[in-house]
Amino acid sequence: MTAIPSYKQLMNPTLRALEQLGGSGTIDEIYQAVIERFPLTSEQLEKLHNPERGGQTEIEYRLGWARTYLKQYGLIENSQRGVWALTAAGREAKEVDPDAVRRHIQKILHNRSDNGSVEQEVEQDQETTLTWQDELLQTVLAMEPSAFERLAQRLLREAGFIQVEVTGRSGDGGIDGKGIMRLGGFLSFHVIFQCKRYSGAVTASQVRDFRGAMVGRADKGLLITTGSFTKEAVREATRDGAPTIDLIDGDILVERLKELGLGVSTKRIEIEQVEIDHSWFQSL
Repeated sequence: MTAIPSYKQLMNPTLRALEQLGGSGTIDEIYQAVIERFPLTSEQLEKLHNPERGGQTEIEYRLGWARTYLKQYGLIENSQRGVWALTAAGREAKEVDPDAVRRHIQKILHNRSDNGSVEQEVEQDQETTLTWQDELLQTVLAMEPSAFERLAQRLLREAGFIQVEVTGRSGDGGIDGKGIMRLGGFLSFHVIFQCKRYSGAVTASQVRDFRGAMVGRADKGLLITTGSFTKEAVREATRDGAPTIDLIDGDILVERLKELGLGVSTKRIEIEQVEIDHSWFQSL
């Protein structure tokens, strides 16, 4: 089995990912473009860096190190909105020597009067790029699996579904719940849903497994995750000749929670200010 790549092994893939994305990208976009270059298992992608704190996975943490080294080396930069971009030097650099980058940064840090460390740089980088969406996702990721299923139930009810039930149990093909979607007050569709609470990407095989469980049991399938979906998973969900699976990733999930006011409040002063009610999620 391929080992989780080190931060040094992730430097050049990060540069190539940004080049592939047109020179700039969000952390999630970079993450998706990078992991597609490595044959990692779902277990590896879901491995937490610090199980006691939850939230961030080991691969995400190492990517944070890679970004920070490349930033300090002058090849990439980031805005306050969490968008990373190649600098002029980064656009010219087709490949870097990770060991040379590390030696350069260690030399800079050795000469600094504040005795800063790369670890501190990584922590500061992650704090400055933490958006309300990131904070909300971390809150949801810290929930118990059963609480996340109840959150999905509440979300669907607030969105207009009726008779929404959480039915998840072992041997049920991964089905976590069901409900009925009313369309225009005339048409009804039976929907089953599955919840995946983790940071990694849902694969095409997982979409196929869910479809197999829903055939003959519902009109529609809904797959909800706090993570993302691989490109293959998205194609599989809408494959011709097969029942369509609707996908809700972490980005869509937090936006829907905000729109519906579920554990999220919005204040407007001069700019929009979003606050997360952590106790609301803990009470589910």
